Amino acid sequence: MENKYRQIYNTMSPFLNEHQLRLLAAAMAETIGYGGISIVSKETGISRPTITLGCEELKYPENIITNRVRKEGGGRKKTVDLDPKLKEDLNKLIEPVTFGDPESPLRWTCKSVRTLSDELNRIGHKTSHRMVAELLHEMGYSLQTNRKTIEETSHPDRNEQFEYINQKAKNYQLENQPVISVDTKKKELVGDFKNNGQELRPKGNPEKVRVHDFEIPELGKINPYGVFDIFNNIGWVNVGIDHDTAAFAVESIRRWWYCMGHDLYPNALSLLITADSGGSNGSRIKLWKLELQKLANETGLSISVSHLPPGTSKWNKIEHRLFAYISQNWRGKPLISHEVIVNLIAATTTKTGLQVKCHLDTNIYPKGIKVSDEEMASINIQRDSFHGDWNYVISPKKIVSS
Repeated sequence: MENKYRQIYNTMSPFLNEHQLRLLAAAMAETIGYGGISIVSKETGISRPTITLGCEELKYPENIITNRVRKEGGGRKKTVDLDPKLKEDLNKLIEPVTFGDPESPLRWTCKSVRTLSDELNRIGHKTSHRMVAELLHEMGYSLQTNRKTIEETSHPDRNEQFEYINQKAKNYQLENQPVISVDTKKKELVGDFKNNGQELRPKGNPEKVRVHDFEIPELGKINPYGVFDIFNNIGWVNVGIDHDTAAFAVESIRRWWYCMGHDLYPNALSLLITADSGGSNGSRIKLWKLELQKLANETGLSISVSHLPPGTSKWNKIEHRLFAYISQNWRGKPLISHEVIVNLIAATTTKTGLQVKCHLDTNIYPKGIKVSDEEMASINIQRDSFHGDWNYVISPKKIVSS
C-alpha cells in the first residue's frame, strides 16, 4: 500500500507548489487513518510536523493563507546540504569489514541508529537518530534478519580469502585494470512454462502456461553464463543452449572481452576474475585452467583468478548485482523462446545504472573432455603465496619464432 502513496506523490509533485504538496500529503495521511502521517512521511520525505500542519489546514480551511507560497529553494537547508561529509562519514561507520563478506552490495549493520547518531555527533556532526534513519533509507540500508548461509564445515580461511580478494580488486581498480565476477545462472526451461512472479495484465486474463514442466525437446534448456564488470556496473550474459562446461565458461569470458571489455579497458595488461570454487569455473577443473591459458595467449592478458571459498557462492557479487535483477525483470513472463530470453535479459536495468548485454551461444560444448598431464604441464601458471589453490595467475606463453 505504501508504494501507492509514493507513486501518487511522485506523479503530482512536478505540478504542485509547496503548500499544495503539503495538503496532498495530509489528505493521503487522513485516508490511511491511524499511523498515516508516519507512512506518508516515510514514502514522500515530507516531515511529520509539515504533514500534521497540513492536516490542521484541511480541518480548518478558513485559516489557510492562500497568497503565501514559499519560493522554490526557500526554507531551511537540509542538513546533508550544509554538511556534505555527513553521508560519507555515516557510510564509513557501517561499511562491513567482517562477517566473512567484506564490502557486500547487500550491506547491513548491527549498530542502532541512536548509536550511529551519537558516533557522528562525537566526530563533529550535528544530527539525530531520526535523521540517521532517513539517510540510511536513502542509502539502501534496511533492517534484516539473520539468514542461514554458513555451513558448519566452512573453511577456516574463508574470511581471510574474502579480505584477500577485496584488497586484490582494489589494487586492480587503482591501476584501471578490469575486475569481473563470473558464474552460471540456474538453468531454465524454454517454452510456455510457469515463471514465478507477477506482471500487470488485464484483470481476469492471466497468461496461460503448461500444467507440467516437462522439457520440450526442440527447445530444451538454456545456461545463462554471466560476466559482471564490478567497477563499471555492466553485465554480459552468454546464453548457452548446450552443456555448462569449462570451455563454455571461458568462451563466455572471451566473448565479453572482445565485445565489451577491450573497449572499456584498451590499455589493460591484466584481468582479475572472481569465481565460485565449484561448477564449470571451479578451482579444481583442469579444463578451466587450460582454456584460460588459450584465452591469455589470444588476448595477451595475464589472467588472475581468485575463487570464493567453498560454500559461499551466495556472496558472489554477480548474484546480487546482476542475476537478482534479471530474475526480477523476467518474473511472471514465460520464457517461450531464445529470442524472448535474450531480449528480457538485455532489457534489465536498475536505478543505479546497471547495463546488460546478452547474446545467444549456439555452440556445442561436449562433456567429459580429458586434460592430459602434458597439457597441464604446459599451462603457464603461477600460484599466489596465500592459498595457491584458490589464487593464481595464468600468463600468456611467449611464442618462440623458428
